[in-house]
Parts: sequence; structure tokens; C-alpha cells
Amino acid sequence: MSGSNREAAKEERKKAGGGVINRLKARRVHGREDGDGELRGVVAVTEQELVGLKELRPEHVLGLSRVTENYLCRPEDNVFGIDFTRFKIRDLETGTVLFEISKPCSATEPDEEEPDSGQLDSSAGRFVRYQFTPAFLRLRKVGATVEFTVGDKPVNSFRMIERHFFRDRILKTFDFDFGFCIPNSCNTCEHMYEFPQLSEDIIRMMIDNPYETRSDSFYFVDNKLIMHNKADYAYNGGQ
Repeated sequence: MSGSNREAAKEERKKAGGGVINRLKARRVHGREDGDGELRGVVAVTEQELVGLKELRPEHVLGLSRVTENYLCRPEDNVFGIDFTRFKIRDLETGTVLFEISKPCSATEPDEEEPDSGQLDSSAGRFVRYQFTPAFLRLRKVGATVEFTVGDKPVNSFRMIERHFFRDRILKTFDFDFGFCIPNSCNTCEHMYEFPQLSEDIIRMMIDNPYETRSDSFYFVDNKLIMHNKADYAYNGGQ
């Protein structure tokens, strides 16, 4: 698909009622985070306990004390046809783009190469591997822009809870509301992350142990889990 045709198709979807959503700041999640990133007032649960439940809700994943080893829902649970098509991370203080990846168009030629700034997992694109420089760990505010399309069903109360861990230590929980998305729309929003201040010892360990920093991203519609994506991170780029 040519650039002009892709832009035209995007505009048509936006006219159908999608478009840009306001920039979203992480809201305060249940309870408070203490100095170690733990959430107070949340009942702790294990991944094994959640696997046996028929329906997972936000309070369930907020009780996890470590990153999951498996996916907590199936790709077919995304009955709303939500599809993430573009993702960009930038430093909010300087505007520098740190990472950007787009889902290839279905009409892309087989030998056409995609940017190598990230690696998408071959199994339905539910996993992303990031590599940043050590300077990334000292950033204070980062904007993550996502573009996504919605199928032929309305999406009520679309919410993302993202939890970041280094080994078994929780670093930060982010909680964003996308709100309502109309059917057959293309939507764009920028999440604004305020990173926790990390000690120099933790920063050094995260740099020296690539891909041991991991995250779970849980997506809910009407408080029911419909998507679960995972990522891991290395901070030794350029070394």
C-alpha cells in the first residue's frame, strides 16, 4: 500500500468517528505505591490462581507481585477486533524519538524490510523486545503514542494496566483509560509516563542484565481482560 493510499484510508476511518484521543496521564491506581513500587490496599495473588478464573478483572492483575510467565488470555478473547498498528516512544523534555515501529501493511512485498528498532514476536504480535541506551533509565517523562483500529463493535471503557518489573521487583504500575471507541475507527493517543527515580545500584544491575526487565500490558473492556501483551527491555545499547 502506498503512503498516499494509506493516509487516505486512515482519514476515512477517522471520519467514521475515530481520530486523536487526548494525551493520557496515568491515573492513581487502587491504593498507593510505596517506596518499593508495591501497591498498598491490593490483595496479592499468584499467576496460578488467576489462570483458573473464567474472567479476569483489573483488581486481579494489580495483585500480581511478579511478571507473568504466560499469557492470561487468548488472542480470540479480543472479540472487539482491536489492532495496534503503530507505536512510538519519545522523550517529552526534548521531543527526541527513542523508538518507533509500525505494523506492516498486508500488501507489503515479502522482501520489503521493516525497521529493526524492535522485534515483534511471530505469534500474533503479543511480544515486543526493546533495546535502549543506559541514558533511557535516567529520563523523567516519556510519551508513548499508540495508534489502533477497532472492529465493528463499540468499545466501552477501554483501559490498559501496565506493570514493569526488574527480576521479581516491581518498578512501576501505570493505569490508563482510553474511554469509548466507536466501531470501525482508527484512534491515536499518547500515554505520558513519569518514570520512578531509581537508585544507581538498580540502574547498574538493569544495564548489566539485559532483558531481565520485563512488563505486562493488560487491556480491559468493561473491566474484562481481552488482551495481554508482554515486553522485555535491555539498556546496554551503544556499549
